[in-house]
Amino acid sequence: MFRSQGKTIGFVPTMGALHAGHLSLIQSSVKQNDISIVSIFVNKTQFNEVNDFENYPKPIEKDVEVLQKNKVDYLYIPEYEDIYPDNYQFRVVESHDSTFLCGKSRKGHFEGVLTVVMKLLHIIAPDKAYFGEKDYQQYRLIDKMCKAFFLDVDIVPCPTIREPDGLAMSSRNLLLSEKERIIAGQFPALLQSDQTPSEIAAKLEQLGFRIDYITDTDGRRFGAVYLGNVRLIDNVEL
Repeated sequence: MFRSQGKTIGFVPTMGALHAGHLSLIQSSVKQNDISIVSIFVNKTQFNEVNDFENYPKPIEKDVEVLQKNKVDYLYIPEYEDIYPDNYQFRVVESHDSTFLCGKSRKGHFEGVLTVVMKLLHIIAPDKAYFGEKDYQQYRLIDKMCKAFFLDVDIVPCPTIREPDGLAMSSRNLLLSEKERIIAGQFPALLQSDQTPSEIAAKLEQLGFRIDYITDTDGRRFGAVYLGNVRLIDNVEL
């Protein structure tokens, strides 16, 4: 309908628990498009652990207020059955770039991500869709998927938004204890240091982090760690 009226559509898919990182994506969409649409859908298929899915923060009333204040035109909140009428029988599978970094330790994660994004892009049919560079591997996979399947949408990367101590903003940060949240700022600080990945990993372990990976590849440094039961990811350009 909007395209037939000559209006452009910007789309920001989220899992809710909106923070300043999401708002940067939303503000870019509002600025660059005639119509902005946000979705909130906690996508069960991309979670590796049931507890992680069940404990994911869901402050929907607060999220709605935030979207209204930021001039979002439409909010799409589907149910599982709306997105997966086939009960996840059909999936988008990527065979190379999803097999390392987060894909190595989170089996099936990117299948869930790519499948839900593919479905949402078909439902919303935006001109532009916005993704944060904090999830850089995810952004690159989605961008390549859209090109591979000839989807008529521009995937727009947006810079990582950080807390005052440097921690990349994430809905998962809300799950950190007060003590863990203080320690968490050491993760980005070390990731951005001149030390080697192995040196960074050793120092993070001394601070109480469990390491998934600290790796330099393609001109960026990628890190994924656990603090308590919370998984944190980040990346910086070298």
